[in-house]
Amino acid sequence: MAKAPVQIIMGSRSDWPVMQTAVKPLDDLKVPYEAQIVSAHRTPDRLYQFCKASETNGTKVIIAGAGGSAHLAGMAAAMTWIPVIAVPIPSKYLKGVDSLLSMVQMPKGVAVATQAIGEAGAFNAGLLASQMLALSDKDLQARLIEWRAEQTASVAEDVE
Repeated sequence: MAKAPVQIIMGSRSDWPVMQTAVKPLDDLKVPYEAQIVSAHRTPDRLYQFCKASETNGTKVIIAGAGGSAHLAGMAAAMTWIPVIAVPIPSKYLKGVDSLLSMVQMPKGVAVATQAIGEAGAFNAGLLASQMLALSDKDLQARLIEWRAEQTASVAEDVE
């Protein structure tokens, strides 16, 4: 069974309010996605099965959001050749800096495209996934170009 080309995974249900922001550009650009909870630490077998299945079920980009030690994106990237975009989730004590450092400091040979902490990073992850898919989808490319033009047009030139 084919999956949506974008898979959004997160370490826990509490990450969804931030990760839901990734859905906005995907919806705007009509990019199919699915979201689920896959914890690197609490459900390692689920993560392994998810990554292995992703290689054959139509997944083209994985967006992984996690907080705290935030190993989800890196572990997913280590287990599959599919591009992984990481979203650091703000944490209680270190405000997401711990998550950011866990995601951005990957060893050579395990690539993870890490975004900003929080909602801006989640939104940009959805946008970046769309841009990746647009490389081989002319219809999506046209929608993305139109989306960018609308974004540009929405910015006022004057302060009044």
